[in-house]
Amino acid sequence: MTKPAAHKPRKSSAKPARKGGEIVGKPAPTSLPALATTLDVLERVLEFERPADAVLSYTFRNDHAMGSHDRAFIAEAVYGVLRRLRGLQAIAAPATPRRLLLAWLARHGGINMRQFEGAVKDDELAWLKEMKSADLSVQPEAVRLELPDWLYERLHARFGDHLPVLAEALNRPAPLDLRVNTQKMARDDVMKMFATEGIAATATPYSPLGLRLQGKPALQKHPLFIEGGVEVQDEGSQLLGLLLAPKRGEMVCDFCAGAGGKTLLLGALMANTGRLYAYDVSEKRLNNMKPRLARSGLSNVHPQLIAHERDPKIKRLAGKFDRVLVDAPCSGLGTLRRNPDLKWRQSPESLVELTAKQAAILESAARLIKAGGRLVYATCSLLEEENEAIVQAFLAAHSDYRQVPVGEVLAAQNIALEMGDYLRLDPAIHNTDGFFAAVLERAA
Repeated sequence: MTKPAAHKPRKSSAKPARKGGEIVGKPAPTSLPALATTLDVLERVLEFERPADAVLSYTFRNDHAMGSHDRAFIAEAVYGVLRRLRGLQAIAAPATPRRLLLAWLARHGGINMRQFEGAVKDDELAWLKEMKSADLSVQPEAVRLELPDWLYERLHARFGDHLPVLAEALNRPAPLDLRVNTQKMARDDVMKMFATEGIAATATPYSPLGLRLQGKPALQKHPLFIEGGVEVQDEGSQLLGLLLAPKRGEMVCDFCAGAGGKTLLLGALMANTGRLYAYDVSEKRLNNMKPRLARSGLSNVHPQLIAHERDPKIKRLAGKFDRVLVDAPCSGLGTLRRNPDLKWRQSPESLVELTAKQAAILESAARLIKAGGRLVYATCSLLEEENEAIVQAFLAAHSDYRQVPVGEVLAAQNIALEMGDYLRLDPAIHNTDGFFAAVLERAA
């Protein structure tokens, strides 16, 4: 499968004036809002030089006149094309960004032929009528499942007959999960508060801290969010913190903290006691943690910028930690419900680089653990080379570590989730992102 041809960078940074998401000076279609802006965003996204969410965020941040309806239309269309790109390329050849967008709107976006009238040319309308009923069943399975060939081969070898169900789950948008900050609120109280406001929320089936909302209500200005009572966090991500199971007064490390979602969870599980170090190599990500940390009310968190996994700051604390969480940088292929561009931006070559980095990070993090301490290695990947292979190679080289079956750790916390040695979350079965985790303990 080939990517769409990259578009040449624009020579000028000047943008045409827009009003309500449409370029001024062009006739705005009455039935297809923000079509021109959507196409402009899609062209940039299909260059695959930046994450799709970053391109969308930049667009929305810099176009203050754009309304919420147009923003929703643009985001849904761009992510929709990314989810169904392989099939659209097969039927929309030559697969220009415009043809891909129109094809998605007709086949998946709920736009009927009458709505296209006046918004597209006559020859495009005739083509759309033919294309809307085009048959994908004659295409290879990799095309039907919307996967690049290299990824299809790996997933088919791993999941076999389950792959079509898994692929379809990965092509559906993820639900909105929240984690209740138990330092401030009880989950039942949050559910009652949402119910009085007409926000439909149910308890997540596995995490005792989670809520799953119907639809995507705007929460940024909700008092519960502003005051740190809830945080947006996938249920699978919550389970990683529960596997680490930090206790009051312990010394704990979130080794790849990012913007701090799991850090805040660990701090709450520690009841705001002990010391919780949040390491990351990105100053920007750690800065993004600051407002979340302020909302959370936690005072036991210590963000630490490190240069790399061998930073002297890490060496000075060797053997000091009770527990360390390593949510390693990975391909992110378990998060395709949220980040569908990753299946087109990752490659076998990038995977080789990632697995080398994962092994090095796990090796470094393991030095922090004291005798009898616990280490959790996790990714949001579905691929064995990023998951079991990393853990097995580590255990083969470190006789002082043993693996603790994840099923035992979950059962000890009365979490009703059947697992064996590893945590393997399947979007089709568990309705979470595709997380993997292993629990390792250092000999006492």
